[in-house]
Amino acid sequence: MPELKLLDKVRTELRSKHYSKRTEAVYTNWIKRFILFNNKRHPRDMGADEIKAFINNLATNHHVSSSTQNQALQSILFLYKHIVKKDIAFIDSISRAKRIKHLPVVFSRNEVLIILNNLSGINKLFVSLLYGTGMRLSEGLRLRIKDIDFEMNQINVRDGKGEKDRITVLPTKLVSEFKAHIRKLNDLHNIDLKKGLGETVLPYALKKKYPNAAKEFGWQYLFPAKSYYYNEKSKKKYRYHIHESVIQKEVKKAIKIAGIIKHGSTHTFRHSFATHLLDSGQDIRTVQELLGHKSIKTTMIYTHVLKTVMGVRSPLDNIL
Repeated sequence: MPELKLLDKVRTELRSKHYSKRTEAVYTNWIKRFILFNNKRHPRDMGADEIKAFINNLATNHHVSSSTQNQALQSILFLYKHIVKKDIAFIDSISRAKRIKHLPVVFSRNEVLIILNNLSGINKLFVSLLYGTGMRLSEGLRLRIKDIDFEMNQINVRDGKGEKDRITVLPTKLVSEFKAHIRKLNDLHNIDLKKGLGETVLPYALKKKYPNAAKEFGWQYLFPAKSYYYNEKSKKKYRYHIHESVIQKEVKKAIKIAGIIKHGSTHTFRHSFATHLLDSGQDIRTVQELLGHKSIKTTMIYTHVLKTVMGVRSPLDNIL
């Protein structure tokens, strides 16, 4: 099918611009849906009218959220700008999905503790890191051993959202555990090397620039998978990081065991990190830097959480 070749071009372009794998999957999915919606016509034979019809259909018939609708539009515009090379005039009369402003779900400190106690081993260490640093799930999984700086008591977060590096705090309570964890990883890496393995996947074009870096201990993932990943193209086995679904399932299970009915997830620990820092008196600019937010308006959402009910006494409590 013509669109399959087209999607390959989209993937190649996204990778050349260092978009994440998740974004790649999202963009290609929306582009495919756009093509199928228009009876598999090639995008070069379509334009603003077809795009508007597809986007409007998402809002009126599928009732998607405003962010999802915008995501679909950006995916299609990327296709036309970078692949089809066709200028799309301003698209007016789009039926905009209603933007609903949700406050983030936040765990209390006690809930965090209970959830962590329902985890064990690597899963507990990893989730403790998410709460203690405010990192996103994908950022934590992509950490390399060299990103942990024990001397400066910090963690270097590489290629966060928007391809930006930042620094976050290394929780003091996790230092000894991480040092022991890294010693075990060193033993594992030496075993891999003796087997003729020991390579990991390098970001961007570093493999060409530093041919031996893939086998260096510092470049290994901090949370490696138990099994190897086989690459058909290179015909090699690599030690990749733990799959995100492994952590997500364990967190869901721990939340259920704790009897917590909030709609929590791994990302809730990031929300909790920010809210608890602000609640303890940390200034908002510092929290913004730690989270890697481009705009302080994004960080301000956590002040709204604090202003809602925390510290407010109900009038009912004054009469009973």
